[in-house]
Amino acid sequence: MEECAPPGCLIELCIQLSMIMLGKQLIQNNVFEILVPKLKKMYRSFQEQKGERKAAEEEENEVEGKRPKQQYHKDYTLEPFEGVTPEYMEMIIQFGFVSLFVASFPLAPAFALLNNVIEIRLDASKFVTEIRRPDAVRCKDIGIWYHILSGISKFAVITNAFVISFTSEFVPRMVYQYMYSVNGTMAGYTEHSLSYFNVSNFAPGSAPTSTLVTGVSMCRYKDYRDPPWAPEAYTFSKQYWAMLAAKLAFVIFFQVRTHRETITTKCFYFILYTVFWP
Repeated sequence: MEECAPPGCLIELCIQLSMIMLGKQLIQNNVFEILVPKLKKMYRSFQEQKGERKAAEEEENEVEGKRPKQQYHKDYTLEPFEGVTPEYMEMIIQFGFVSLFVASFPLAPAFALLNNVIEIRLDASKFVTEIRRPDAVRCKDIGIWYHILSGISKFAVITNAFVISFTSEFVPRMVYQYMYSVNGTMAGYTEHSLSYFNVSNFAPGSAPTSTLVTGVSMCRYKDYRDPPWAPEAYTFSKQYWAMLAAKLAFVIFFQVRTHRETITTKCFYFILYTVFWP
């Protein structure tokens, strides 16, 4: 698996989300929502003109004095109504992309808003002109979709916490600045984040066959491991465990700050239950 670049892995995730929000959500979905029903409508109309149903209807119209075609006859060539589940599913997927990875692509909500403004008009045109009239059903809310949105919202907090903590340099830079830096600045951070490797320790057959620089005895690579002259060479160093502990602490702190009101309420009720428990 290819390692992340020095700035972190957020740029790859940002590019992926931008392609999804612009290419798939904004262009592909909206184009297919209008183009596919139109093509199916054209195909049904073509089949009706060539089929026996058209001949029977024309013969019946001649007998009955050329009665004009009723609206339900015209609607028969439209696309059958398949329910609102695909529409809800599209919005749920979009909400998942926006909320789960908003830390890596902050412009995702703006693109989602632009997509929804366009899709409102496209869906209105589709339901009025391309789909058969559906039966009205009274509902008090959106049903199970509300619980799905609630679950995604809670899971998004965890996802963004881990994205910020483990795929970016935010926590390692902060740990270095407040724990290892001499003057409280980022000077020397690159040196601190690199480990040593003795080129003589390459396994047989794994060393590079050619090099641009000769006489190299030590290489530097991005990791927190003990140097080759340490008693336990190339094992995780104390800095690695300090960084890992700081990342996990950031995840917990992020959760507490986000769900502070909920956690405070639960603690309050727990204290009341403990004090007044008979």
